[in-house]
Amino acid sequence: GWCPLSPAGAQTTQLLVQPPWRPAVLWDRVTLTCQGSGTAGATTWYKDGQRWGQNRRNHFTVTERGTYTCAGPGTGLSSPVRVLNDWLVLQVPARALLEGDTVTLRCRH
Repeated sequence: GWCPLSPAGAQTTQLLVQPPWRPAVLWDRVTLTCQGSGTAGATTWYKDGQRWGQNRRNHFTVTERGTYTCAGPGTGLSSPVRVLNDWLVLQVPARALLEGDTVTLRCRH
């Protein structure tokens, strides 16, 4: 795993995707997990920029295409994860990539 750099003392929230490819595709049975450094409590989920609800659990299986973000108590908003339902998708690993890294691309159809 990796930790994004953030200002000292800042709370960060990560939205993890399984299987670990981006953009995610609905037909892969995608699970999203919200991880943050806040206190335990309900996770707030957003879909396509709109508040989508709260859930005591920090993960769920996606059933609709869209762009998802999350936040926990006392944490900031995560980076977005797109879930597509397209016929043809070019995917990259869902991890931090640096210049010079060898990357495996997946063409899914």
